[in-house]
Amino acid sequence: MGQTTVRTNDGTFDAYVANLKNARGPMVLLIQEIFGVNQTMRHLADDLSLLNYTVVCPDIFWRIRPGIQLNTYTPDEWKEAFGLFQKFDVDKGVEDLKATLAHMRQMPDASGKVGTVGYCLGGKLAYLMATRSNADCNVSYYGVGIQDLLGEAKSIKKPYLMHIAGKDQFVPPEAQAKIQAGLKGNGLVTMHVYPDQDHAFARVGGDHYDQVEATTANDRTAAFLKQHLSN
Repeated sequence: MGQTTVRTNDGTFDAYVANLKNARGPMVLLIQEIFGVNQTMRHLADDLSLLNYTVVCPDIFWRIRPGIQLNTYTPDEWKEAFGLFQKFDVDKGVEDLKATLAHMRQMPDASGKVGTVGYCLGGKLAYLMATRSNADCNVSYYGVGIQDLLGEAKSIKKPYLMHIAGKDQFVPPEAQAKIQAGLKGNGLVTMHVYPDQDHAFARVGGDHYDQVEATTANDRTAAFLKQHLSN
């Protein structure tokens, strides 16, 4: 485990790196929730690295304040996290992710193929990486706000996997209906709906964590990444 520094035209930022195999191969760009590159994201990176990926999780809140880590999910931390979400510039965030993608492809462990996996805010950004970047595949877990970005769907050129929580308190039924209708005709898009799940059902230890459904979603992600990133 370690970190790397990504350079952009207007600054630098750090990213957590998990690589347990110490060999060249495909990579995963892991995109954070609204709580920063915290313990949850680092554990997710470590778990993904066990599937023989080098995983990089960049600090996309660096423009607001570098090194944010909210770990306890107390009411005060939720308030702070939503404040960060409101300050976050999505377009600049995507540019930072694209810079991370380019950086990863030049890392010593790289084989050239990189997929993205994002949660919550990161799920939205994974969708935008599908529409705006040349990542080899992309995965969204309960992405927020995608219903307002469907005009970009025609730009999806690589496989894209979505995990949708049917009872997501942050993505109401009408938004889910728009997303499903807007992406239904794209053969590169796979959508899985978990009808009885709320937002963050795959976050271990969270209020809405469901081990069975989280395992199902994670197994689907693992199979998807293997299919599209294998050399």
